[in-house]
Amino acid sequence: MPIIECVPNISEGRRTEVLEACADAIRATGASLLDVKPDASHNRTVYTFAGDTAVVKAAALALFATVVPRIDLRQHTGEHPRMGAVDVVPFIPIEGATMADCVALSADVAEAVNKAHGIPVYLYEEAARVPGRRNLEDIRRGEFEGLAAKMQQPEWAPDFGKGAPHPSAGASVVGARMPLIAYNINLATDRLDVAKKIAAAVRHSSGGLRFVKAMGLALADRGVVQVSMNLTNYEKTPIHRVFEFVKREAERYGVNVLESEIVGLVPAAALTASAAWFLQVDSFTDDLVLETRLRKA
Repeated sequence: MPIIECVPNISEGRRTEVLEACADAIRATGASLLDVKPDASHNRTVYTFAGDTAVVKAAALALFATVVPRIDLRQHTGEHPRMGAVDVVPFIPIEGATMADCVALSADVAEAVNKAHGIPVYLYEEAARVPGRRNLEDIRRGEFEGLAAKMQQPEWAPDFGKGAPHPSAGASVVGARMPLIAYNINLATDRLDVAKKIAAAVRHSSGGLRFVKAMGLALADRGVVQVSMNLTNYEKTPIHRVFEFVKREAERYGVNVLESEIVGLVPAAALTASAAWFLQVDSFTDDLVLETRLRKA
């Protein structure tokens, strides 16, 4: 049986009754709900669930049906950029499924969402039908507040739906991609300018590390700032390299790293690679991990 992972982000991280309703809707389809990661400062929650193609599709549609009547972006505030109540829905091949399967699933879900709710949908990453729409940040630029004007431009007509946002739910982005790691580093300062300078230094688009997307955010409720990142290829740009880069850049401004966090789930290989690097383990292989050997046995 093929296994596909879905990691949707919704624009709500504070109202527990909404988050629980979404979780219940996902579980009711038979999908395996693996993780729920709310963030009050971002006012955003990341769900992780998995199953076969039919189950994952049903769970994604159930999430939309639960979110649309409950989240109104006209009343939404939060640190994280967003353009939709259900902001982004990536499908990821895990086992027995191909990227082509996830691309086809993306189109099926996008079409169904538009027909059911009237929400315009853009396809991104491997599912993108327009070259300039591969990157999520390009599609989301301008956010919900600038969406109506942006969609009037012919080049930003959605892949599914009319060229106008849903009044309360905005527009959604659906696509297919390989696993990524949502990785944040919090700094022991409230200086947003420092976080933004470090984000500019580490992200690939402005000359930093390959396979890193980054932005600087203020966590006002905690009085600290954050370098919020997506690592799109942890094998070629591993977590420990990103951590050390950000730590070194922070030192330039006399700032210490407070902590780091992983949002959602992370492949075991990403953690073992970082452990081997930080511990300076000689000739490290996955076979040194007890659980790995037990699974092979």
